[in-house]
Amino acid sequence: MDELLEQSILFIGGKGGVGKSTTASALAVMFARMGMKTLIISTDPAHNLGDIFHQEVNGYKTPLLKNLWGIEIDPDAETRLYINGVKGNLKGMVKSNMVNEVHRQIDMAASAPGAEEAALFDRIVSIILEEDNDFDKIIFDTAPTGHTIRLLSLPELMGVWMDGMLERRKKTNKNYSQLLNDGEPVEDPIYDILQKRREKFSKVRGVMLDRKKTGFIFVLIPERLPILETEKAIELMSGHSLSIGGLVINKILPKQADGDFLQKRRDQEKVYLHLMQEKFTEQALYRVPLLEEDICSLSHLEKFADYLQKAIFEGEEVYE
Repeated sequence: MDELLEQSILFIGGKGGVGKSTTASALAVMFARMGMKTLIISTDPAHNLGDIFHQEVNGYKTPLLKNLWGIEIDPDAETRLYINGVKGNLKGMVKSNMVNEVHRQIDMAASAPGAEEAALFDRIVSIILEEDNDFDKIIFDTAPTGHTIRLLSLPELMGVWMDGMLERRKKTNKNYSQLLNDGEPVEDPIYDILQKRREKFSKVRGVMLDRKKTGFIFVLIPERLPILETEKAIELMSGHSLSIGGLVINKILPKQADGDFLQKRRDQEKVYLHLMQEKFTEQALYRVPLLEEDICSLSHLEKFADYLQKAIFEGEEVYE
C-alpha cells in the first residue's frame, strides 16, 4: 500500500475483458479524490476512456474531473508522426536524388511488425519525461497482456539494438577519419541523433526499473485462463527485470449473491482464490466484488473506486 502511494507512474495491464480500463480509471478517480494531480493515458487501440467518462478524449490532455486529466493515444497517428520524424531527421543527410527512394523505404518500414509499438512507446517516453514533474500520478491503461509485455520490454531491446548501431557507426567514422580526413574526426549527425535517442531510452528504462517510482498492476478475475496468463506475464516481465507489484482480483461474487447456480460458481471461485494466494505470494492482492450493474456512469465508477480504495487501504477482504 505504501509503495502504491509512493509510486508516481503506474502501468495497468491484464487479459482483455477482465476490467482493466475500469480499474485504471477507478484508480485515477481514487487518487484525484485524494487531492493528487492525476493523468490517465490509454494506449489500447480499443479506447474506453471516452466511454467511461462520457466525453471526448483525444491525443492531448483533456480535463475529466477535478485533479484528473486524460489522453487517448492513437497508434496510427503516432506511427505517422514517428515516421515523419525519422524523415525529418534524415533531411540534409541524404543526397537529393536518393530522397524519394529513402522515403519509400521508410514508408514500407512503417507497416513492418513492431513499428506501431516503437511509435507508441516513443509517445509514452515523451509523456513520462515531459509530464512527470507536473503530475503526482501518471496511469497508463495498456492493451491486453501480450501487447503490454512487448511494449514494456522495448527500452531494453531498443537499447541493445542502438548500442550495436552506435558501435558500428563509431567504427565507420574511425575508418573515414583515417582514410579520408587525415585523422581528423568526422562530423556525423546520424551518430548524434542515435546517441540522443539512446540516452532518452536509457533514462526511461531507469525510471521503469525504479520500484519507488514506477509500479505495474495487473487485473484478473477468478478463472483459470486469466490466472495462467497472469502467471506467464509475471515470468516474462521478470525476464526484463520488471516486476508486477499488485494484482486486482476483479468480479468476485459478493456475499449477498444467492441461488444454487451462484453457489456452484462461488465454490469454484474459492478454489481459484486459494490458488491465487498460493501462486502470487510476491504480489499484493486487491479484491473487488462483482457489482450489480454495469459500470456505465460516473457514479458507478466512483462506487468501483470506493471498493478499490477499501481493498488497498484496509487489506484483503474475502467475499465468502
